[in-house]
Amino acid sequence: MIIAIDGPAASGKGTLARRLADHYGLRHLDTGLTYRAVAAALLARGLPLGDEAVAVATARNLDLSRLDRDVLSAHEIGEAASRIAVLPGLREELVRAQRRFAQEPPGAVLDGRDIGTVVCPDADVKLYVVASAAERARRRTQELLSKGQEADYARVLADLERRDQRDAGRSVAPLKPADDADLLDTSEMDIETAFKAAVDIVDSVHAR
Repeated sequence: MIIAIDGPAASGKGTLARRLADHYGLRHLDTGLTYRAVAAALLARGLPLGDEAVAVATARNLDLSRLDRDVLSAHEIGEAASRIAVLPGLREELVRAQRRFAQEPPGAVLDGRDIGTVVCPDADVKLYVVASAAERARRRTQELLSKGQEADYARVLADLERRDQRDAGRSVAPLKPADDADLLDTSEMDIETAFKAAVDIVDSVHAR
């Protein structure tokens, strides 16, 4: 079984994806981390973010089983990842790797921004998870503060809105729900409520 979960940053899709993977005994891949890993490698080596050939070569050496979420969650890495995500050649390379991951038994839960539309258009279940920008900024601010990092709500909100615009406006694989995706708005939900709603959707779709 392949479950595709898409949505904007801080909508709760990552947490839901991990919970669903555990619940159904599937592997999990946060596809955003693949872009972050490439960006982190480029930054560490002082290489330009706009060089597509260098980015593609870096992506070919990625081990998708060894992506460190804590390291890759740094703000500057996220900004760099959003910039390189517009490179068509890089997207093609990473999409191939993500598809290989999804197709290995027993299946997987993948979350990102183009899973249901590009990476796994034939996924068994597709969820598009959303939440208001204000709520997403509140969650991200609380997350950063809980980790002992500095966080300013206004700046976080501005960053999220800028990233949303960039992701939705890019010419290659823009952020949008698949035509056959189920919409899940988590704005007014805590994680347990959102998880139960997601399980209900998965079970209902899978039963059909």
